[in-house]
Amino acid sequence: MLGPTASGKTASALALAAELPVEIVSVDSALVYRDMDIGTAKPSAAEQAACPHHLIDVVSPEEAYSAARFCADAIRLMQEITARGRIPLLAGGTMLYFKALRDGLSDLPPADAALRQAMDERAAVEGWPALHAELARLDPEAAARLEPTDAQRIQRALEIVRLTGAPLSASYARREDVALPCRLLPIALAPSDRSVLHARIEQRFDQMLAAGLLDEVAHLRERYRLHPDMPSMRCVGYRQAWEYLDGEIDRATLRFKGIAATRQLAKRQLTWQRQFRDSWPELIELDCLAPDLPGRVRDTALRQLAA
Repeated sequence: MLGPTASGKTASALALAAELPVEIVSVDSALVYRDMDIGTAKPSAAEQAACPHHLIDVVSPEEAYSAARFCADAIRLMQEITARGRIPLLAGGTMLYFKALRDGLSDLPPADAALRQAMDERAAVEGWPALHAELARLDPEAAARLEPTDAQRIQRALEIVRLTGAPLSASYARREDVALPCRLLPIALAPSDRSVLHARIEQRFDQMLAAGLLDEVAHLRERYRLHPDMPSMRCVGYRQAWEYLDGEIDRATLRFKGIAATRQLAKRQLTWQRQFRDSWPELIELDCLAPDLPGRVRDTALRQLAA
């Protein structure tokens, strides 16, 4: 089950868990991080106790977690869950992970720590737009798809081009097929009115601030050796909280930028889903604003399993 942020994936997954012997495998690049609870909208302890959850709190915020690692972890869990006679329910909003699991992994070189550090140091002096300009010179097609401030993707694209000596598209053209232990029955959640989803996002971000998001990020900075360019701190909400704690923005700007960034995330997720809809004929899309959404998800899943 896939869907944008604030679309009701957690409630729908738990409704399925009340009807079927499922175990939930999180498909979320932020939920993997320990001690990042409020800003990731991590399922509560009670929600996790209601049904077995996997791939939550598996790495430190100091670590990186890749699509390749997700695929390996998810396939292992799918095998273990089905061996127990239960159903793996993959639920989340990291569309790259879903795509990697469905279509296979591109033949990409592993991360190069020294190269990344050099780029981070250069970006600290010149800014990420300067590295984006370099990427535009080396791989115009890749650069055209990225914003000049999208540090994480600029860094990865430059890293691949430098390590392979070829455009990013050449690496993506080479794919390693992934052997899945069971068939995928995809359900996608999408809003019939995007303005209502935006209102939900605004309300949820305010709830995160009220719940102590700033205190959470301050605690993370004290407990771990972090910097703002780490993947964990690039997560929506955490990046803006970091800027606030560093005195770069005030609270009103923090709120504005956090909500705007979350809306942009939802927009990207829905763009991915449109692509899936065109290329994944089994996918069934449901209106995430429907008042009886958990029931609709349950009924759809039962029909898919019976088919």
